[in-house]
Amino acid sequence: MLKDFDKNITMRAMLMARETLQIETDAMRALQLRLESDDSVGRAVALLLKCGGRVVVSGIGKSGHIGRKIAATLASTGTPAMFVHPAEAAHGDLGMVTAQDAFIAISNSGETSELMSILPIVKRMGSPLIAMTGNPASSLALLADVHLDVSVAKEACPLNLAPTASTTVTLALGDALAVALLDAHGFREEDFARSHPGGALGRRLLTHVRDVMRSGAAVPMVGAGVSLAAALLEVTQKGMGMTAIVDADLRPLGVFTDGDLRRLIERVQDFTNITISDVMHADPRRITPERLAVDAVAIMEEFRINQMLVVDADDKLVGALHIHDLTRAKVI
Repeated sequence: MLKDFDKNITMRAMLMARETLQIETDAMRALQLRLESDDSVGRAVALLLKCGGRVVVSGIGKSGHIGRKIAATLASTGTPAMFVHPAEAAHGDLGMVTAQDAFIAISNSGETSELMSILPIVKRMGSPLIAMTGNPASSLALLADVHLDVSVAKEACPLNLAPTASTTVTLALGDALAVALLDAHGFREEDFARSHPGGALGRRLLTHVRDVMRSGAAVPMVGAGVSLAAALLEVTQKGMGMTAIVDADLRPLGVFTDGDLRRLIERVQDFTNITISDVMHADPRRITPERLAVDAVAIMEEFRINQMLVVDADDKLVGALHIHDLTRAKVI
């Protein structure tokens, strides 16, 4: 009996989940169709591009949660932004808003009292006002310089009360604004990395070869005239599984790796009279210190190598990279 009860709950939950997703999908589609014949997004973006200060986003309740996320997305994609709680703004935080800022007010009803109490002051300061509401005839919509209609036919909540579909479309429209502004500002991967230095993308786009390469005495290198035995000693001592072979000006002539040694053993028994230049791999892959570490990864993957030499503008050896160095730096 209990199992049948659990099964009924599971089936009911699955049906409700599917219905929720369908209602929100329909709301998103309706928003998309509405915007095809509406230039409000374009006008909002134009206002925000003219903004000489920050974009201030405000809302209360669920609209406030959505507003915080929109502000965070704007800030991380090249548009300086912050969130201000309307109740706190009414008690002093409105001092953070200047005439150079643009203001985005979010309220599904368009009549939220806490928000409406501060907006006349925002307007008197001369800050452009963009409203996101579900009621184009609301007080907030009529007060705004640009109104963005985020109305929905119904909420996904079976009581049609809890903000669900309405918050989904508001969040999506906020993302649309952020992406449009990102594109208009010419925001690039490098810019994104600078605002996310602690993340994986930041490491990939901010870490250069010079930051992770081995240098100085840690770089294995020998001259072209040394014996194979001496070169193997250098390989062992430096622990990179290879050594560079350089000329008198420290320009790389070749490399010799553990893999080269294994292949050599298969065809040669007597190493006594072999010099390293006889068995080295000539014209090795190299990279400059200024290149991104992720570029080194790409080269290593393309040519299936685990080590790479680092050279300066004059092709002189200044460092070496092992794939493990890049792994430890969390570039890969």
